Amino acid sequence: MTTQLKTFVLSTAFAACAVMAASTAALAAPQVDASTAPEFTGISQWLNSEPLKLQQLRGKVVLVDFWTYSCINCANTLPYVKSWNQKYKDQGLTVIGVHTPEYPFERDTGNVKTAIKRLGITYPVAQDNQYATWNAYNNQYWPAFYLIDKKGRIVYSHFGEGEYAQTEAKIQALLAQKD
Repeated sequence: MTTQLKTFVLSTAFAACAVMAASTAALAAPQVDASTAPEFTGISQWLNSEPLKLQQLRGKVVLVDFWTYSCINCANTLPYVKSWNQKYKDQGLTVIGVHTPEYPFERDTGNVKTAIKRLGITYPVAQDNQYATWNAYNNQYWPAFYLIDKKGRIVYSHFGEGEYAQTEAKIQALLAQKD
């Protein structure tokens, strides 16, 4: 009986791992159906910038990064996002952080400003306390990257950590495209 129970537990654990791996692969899959990116909406505060509209950013490549400052996964992606901003901002990349709070204390603009300063974020940050932009993108994850091409279409997305080289390669390819 014990051997059968061990076999059942192990097979169940392996099946669960397979399902998790498949789910993770699906989350990391680039978006292939290019659609017009939703406009920023319901933003309570813009930090490091005047209010921005995607329409005014046509002709640029835009990286929209949904994040929140107390999320460890977001913190782990931040060095890459900051690096891409530094490397490519003069080549036509605009990075926009959309700070969408997970917890009530993350709604406080003072806390967000303090976090932006502590983390060394210099690119624009839209404070999306009501989840309006989050919902417009049908987003469900922190962190989440959406790459928007020069024509204003979402052409790539990535959820969670990892795939940094793939994301950077997509940024480079989009920047190299003719208008």
